[in-house]
Parts: sequence; C-alpha cells; structure tokens
Amino acid sequence: MGPSKKTAAPVIAAVAMAAVALAQQQPIQAPPAGAGAPQAGRGRGGGRPEAYPQHPPGDPAAIDRGKATFGVQCSFCHGSDARGGEGGPNLIRAEIVMRDQNGETIAPVVQNGRVDRGMPKFDLSAAQISDIAAFIHTFRVGGYDISRDRPPTIVVGNATAGEAYFKTTCSRCHSATGDLKGLATKIEDPRSLQQAWLMPGGGGRGGRGGGGGGALTVPPVTVTVTMASGQKIEGRLERIDDFLVTLVDSDGLSRSIRRDGDTPKVEIHDPLEPHKKLLGTYTDKDIHNLTAYLVTLK
Repeated sequence: MGPSKKTAAPVIAAVAMAAVALAQQQPIQAPPAGAGAPQAGRGRGGGRPEAYPQHPPGDPAAIDRGKATFGVQCSFCHGSDARGGEGGPNLIRAEIVMRDQNGETIAPVVQNGRVDRGMPKFDLSAAQISDIAAFIHTFRVGGYDISRDRPPTIVVGNATAGEAYFKTTCSRCHSATGDLKGLATKIEDPRSLQQAWLMPGGGGRGGRGGGGGGALTVPPVTVTVTMASGQKIEGRLERIDDFLVTLVDSDGLSRSIRRDGDTPKVEIHDPLEPHKKLLGTYTDKDIHNLTAYLVTLK
C-alpha cells in the first residue's frame, strides 16, 4: 500500500524544500554572450531565437581602427564587407569568427597564416587584430545577405544612355510622358523602382500584384477559350493545367472548362510577357542606365 494522505504531504513538502535549497546552492548560469545560438524564446524581443550568435556593440574607436586595418590588409581577399573577395572566404559566418569575442580565436590564424589554403601570415599585433575583430563583429550574422555592406545608392548609371535605351526598347509599350509620367514620384525608393520595371506585378498571382507597392497598374492575365462550336469565352485567367482552365468572365462569374489535348483552343494573353522575354537580355549596364533615367521621371 502507498503512503497515507497524512504522510504524503510532509514528503512532498520535504522534496520541494530540498529542490529550492539545491537551486540556491547551484544557480543556473546563462551562457556567455556569443558562446552559441540562443535557445528558443531568447531571441531579440524574447520571440523567435536568433539563428546565429550576435556580438554586443563594440568600442567605436576600435571599430574605426579595425576598419582601416582591415581595408589595407584583408579586404582584397575577403571583400570590404568581409563576405569574400578574390579567393578569400566569407568571414561573417565562419565558425572561428562567430566564436571569437575580442580577436582571441582570430589572432592565431592571422599571425600564423594558412599557407595550405593560400593565406599568408601577417605581422599584426594582438591589439590590431582585436580592432579588426571589433570591425568584423559589427556585421550582423544572418542567413540571407543582411550583413552585406550595401552601397549608398544603386543609381550609378548614365541617365542619358538610359534614355536612349528606353527609346529603342521600352517606348514600344511605354511613354515617359504617358503611363510612366511621374514614376519616380510614385516609387521614391530607387531599389523598389528598379524591381518594379524589371518585373512589374511581381507582388501577386497572375500579374495582378501591381509591383512597386501599387504604383504601377498591371493588367491581369486574360484567356480566350474557343469552343469546338466556334463560341469564344473570354475572361481573367484564374487557373490552367492539362485538364482544366478556369476564368472569371465579364459578369464576374467563375467558369471552369475541361480540356482534352488542344480542344478547346486556349489562348493566354499575358501583358508581362515582353518583360519576361527581356529579362534574359539585359546587361548590368542596361539595368543601371535605365534605372538612372527612370528616377528622373518626376
């Protein structure tokens, strides 16, 4: 038989008191900053955990010194933003760098080199390496390019050359004084503007997204279905596969029509098709020049 209710209560109380006493004698220690990825609920704001350990803000003077030294000694191979350059690896998510606090794990690599991997040794003091570490640690570690040292502006092209490109390539469908008049006022951020003309409507299905935060109005994808009888059914395309085509007609009614091979005849009209075809033809210079021109349309 188990203990009676009278004896169970004191036993439970004794166990609870022992647990409290043990906790007081051996308090749980939090892991040091940067020692590893935080556990669930310990991310920024107590919500989703950080995927990578982050470093606390460093001394601004040390960061400035480290940036200068890094620029002279390290940037050629590792890039100005430490994400890799001429043969040097990305340092941002390197395990040695993430475990480092003040240059203690980086110093042996820098001072001894890794000749087998093409890295020479550098005659830098521990203080200089600590400064370099302070600079590298200013880049937030992330999974998708959030650490990159982005340029101040993407408007680096030639607007005159961009206007010439616009006249020969884009003016077949667009006009700087017509549908694109005031474009740069509607989309003030050059990055958003560039994305809007590269692939307008990218924010929604079937070209209805109206890329650029709604500043560009993109007509929907439509479809014409010609039945065996010759009857034509037209409307906004909702869905199409090998067996079915679904559209919304001018009365707002959704209609689904079965397909059997090429019967009935289906013709899709995508207003973004010219943009899609052009995507593979642009050079970097074309993109920069055309963006530089489009930001002048105010």
